[in-house]
Amino acid sequence: MSGVTSVATNSKRPSVSGINPGVLVVGAIVVVMALIYLVGGKDQGLVTQAVVSGLLLGGVYALISVGLTLIFGVLGIVNFAQGAMLTMSMYIVYALSTAGLPVYVATIIAVPLMFVFGVIVQASLLTKLTISGSHDGPLLVTLGLSLLIINVLLMIFGGRPKDVEAPIDGSLSILGAVASWPRVIAFVGAALVAVALTAVLKRTPLGLSIRAVASNSEGAKLVGVDIGRVYALTFGIGAACVAVAGGLMTPFTSLTPSVGEQFTILAFIIVVLGGLGSVVGAMLGGLVIGLVQTVGALYLPGTGSLILVFAVFVLVLFLKPEGLYGARR
Repeated sequence: MSGVTSVATNSKRPSVSGINPGVLVVGAIVVVMALIYLVGGKDQGLVTQAVVSGLLLGGVYALISVGLTLIFGVLGIVNFAQGAMLTMSMYIVYALSTAGLPVYVATIIAVPLMFVFGVIVQASLLTKLTISGSHDGPLLVTLGLSLLIINVLLMIFGGRPKDVEAPIDGSLSILGAVASWPRVIAFVGAALVAVALTAVLKRTPLGLSIRAVASNSEGAKLVGVDIGRVYALTFGIGAACVAVAGGLMTPFTSLTPSVGEQFTILAFIIVVLGGLGSVVGAMLGGLVIGLVQTVGALYLPGTGSLILVFAVFVLVLFLKPEGLYGARR
């Protein structure tokens, strides 16, 4: 757990040059976007639409990644089941919606259900391995859990794509771009949850315990912190984050048992890009990747935009190997 101290730490950590990494990234984005508008050869309205869509998508990416980076920052576990847990939350929302509940009410119900699921998984399967310092064990357990969740969902719901009707029709005009209300609500919900999570980590006794364990688990144990309880609650919070993301995404995402896997690789990229264990880094990384993916699709349609995502990822790691807000090891 050594070196993973960036969970909910001061977002104003300077870079090597003394400038906040977030300021550098925002500045670089502004310059690139100005060049695209001026000499990119694309219709400005089309570029604006891509920017708005990218920011809305990036907000959801950020929420998925926040749960992943929180789990890593405290437990030191790379959770390979994150995508499957996202899928599980989406199917819970789907099942509750088909039972007659509005989709956002179903999301509110899914959050505590996924929190309890995360607590049980950590307490029953991972705590002993985590405390013992095992690295391979948790990886294999979360990988096996991912396969189990996907196959159980396949057995229960089948492989045919399923949809949930959006509760609000219509769209919102943002700087001339069109954004559907479900996507706007997803972005706002993700932002609110991210802010609330940051406040919990910085201003509550639980947050203090989580930060203490992330910084030095043995030292936290010596001063009376229940390590097993903190581990279980942290994994539960990570699961709750993907439940919010899953519920907010359900109205505009086609559901299949493997739908969450497409977000797993992107979530890992965002976490490493932002800095392992950094909540602020995950939020910023999510927005950056969302922008790169949608604006890049103007020049490299289809899956070609992923080439740009990986290029940005490699470039950042080359310039700052620990990530934007990661601690040097």
